Amino acid sequence: MIIRPKDAVKMLGVLIMCACAVLVCMLFLNSNIDLQRIKDQITDPETLIIFDLVVSSGNMTSAVTGLALGLTTVVMLLFYVKHYIDTHKPELGILKALGYSNWKIAKGFWVFGLSIFAGTAVGFCLAFAFMPAFYKSQRNDGVLPDISVHFNPELVVYLIIFPTIAFALLSVLYSYRKLKRPTLELIRGKGKVKIRKVKNGGKEDLPFLRDLKQSTLRSRFSLIFFVWLSAFCFSATVVMSFSIGELGGSDMMAVMMAAIGVVLAVTTLFLAVTTVIKGNGKTIAMLRVFGYSDHECGRAILNGYRPITYIGFAIGTLYQHGLMIMMMTLFFDDSVMDLPEYTFNVQAAVIALASFVVLYELFMLVYSKRIRRIPLKDVMAEE
Repeated sequence: MIIRPKDAVKMLGVLIMCACAVLVCMLFLNSNIDLQRIKDQITDPETLIIFDLVVSSGNMTSAVTGLALGLTTVVMLLFYVKHYIDTHKPELGILKALGYSNWKIAKGFWVFGLSIFAGTAVGFCLAFAFMPAFYKSQRNDGVLPDISVHFNPELVVYLIIFPTIAFALLSVLYSYRKLKRPTLELIRGKGKVKIRKVKNGGKEDLPFLRDLKQSTLRSRFSLIFFVWLSAFCFSATVVMSFSIGELGGSDMMAVMMAAIGVVLAVTTLFLAVTTVIKGNGKTIAMLRVFGYSDHECGRAILNGYRPITYIGFAIGTLYQHGLMIMMMTLFFDDSVMDLPEYTFNVQAAVIALASFVVLYELFMLVYSKRIRRIPLKDVMAEE
């Protein structure tokens, strides 16, 4: 199996997702391990309670972040593996015709695990670069003693080696499953045609562009997930960053949380929109031949995803609100820590929504203009 440079570039989304997950998990887990070194020095009962709360909240943050971004990375990785197989069916079919077994071909997909290794390694190194400032910001209240940064090798195993092996194995097993199809079908590059029965209750057919928009939306469910995820990540992290600042958390953590949300939103939007446009290149070119304007082409291909983004934003906002309530209830006791009462920040939600609308609409504007640069000759030559 040959992985070309342009195929490797497409794995940038997986790399960024892993880097963000490991960055957050590494900061809190390394801090918790280093805190255990000074636990014997704490004799005051109230300080010891605060110590336990800080460790518990750090573990909670790592678990929530790691699980959420880990599951997202699984979906993204499987999407890339499937996309690679779909776009390289003739080459894979020829290998099968030459006598290569499904398992022998699938073993080559371990290289997709390298993106996991690169992402986790980048996140690990970034965490160590931020670690001194993070430790300082976490101890600015002076309640707990200052601690020095230590290198804890077990985190290399848990945050880099294990995920790389697990995702490489997942890539191999999933590709093996997807390769279980007739050799001739792969060589032709076409799968089975699925006939969908349309039930319109006796109504007339939908207008062409509206029907095309709905068909584009239904064609790939994974892209719906990525578009939804971009809004979810943006709202959950940006609104939460405001709450962290209001509750007396470190400014560094609030800024980092907001930055991670923006990066994840841009990454997933880029993945979804570019895939939609590339997958519908021929449709767009033919629409232009039949006289449809660039605006109409963009509206038919891209506008169907707009309601999904705003639903994702609403769910992300509610999610962060519920998560903050749970964390404040489980890990922080007002009788010990004089924290302000947490309430839903309407102003932060409005600011986050306005920011996301600007980001999303700029994305749609840029990629709608890219549609006019799709030449009919190049698209038809791909057949």
